[in-house]
Amino acid sequence: MDLSIDISSPASHAAAARELLAFGGNERVFLFTAPMGAGKTTFIKALCGELGVQGTMSSPTYSVVNEYHMAGGGKIYHFDLYRLKSEVELLDIGFEEYLESGHYLFIEWPELALPLIDGGLSIIIKTDKNNRYLCAQHISS
Repeated sequence: MDLSIDISSPASHAAAARELLAFGGNERVFLFTAPMGAGKTTFIKALCGELGVQGTMSSPTYSVVNEYHMAGGGKIYHFDLYRLKSEVELLDIGFEEYLESGHYLFIEWPELALPLIDGGLSIIIKTDKNNRYLCAQHISS
């Protein structure tokens, strides 16, 4: 079963984030694919808000990974792998340990990470003029 949600309006993001989290169930790895500027980081902020993150959230474009703390004590790791050039760079930042942590991983530009990931949600944000649609499906090894 796949999920498709219209996320054209920023006002719809909180409800869409709740729907995606419910669809994801026990999944903790969320892989975001979309063109530059399509709203990956903006939607991840909505997911973090629904998971109880307080404070500032930003794109980890230059830091590669940001860590957020959920109100209930859990962690979220938000990755932007756009600037990485090889799987070796990914391994050098300890990516395998993040995968084994059991915490949420929201990964933008996930192509380099795919060989290391056994399951999760594949999320594609499609754009059509001023409209945006989030499409999600479960992936498995």
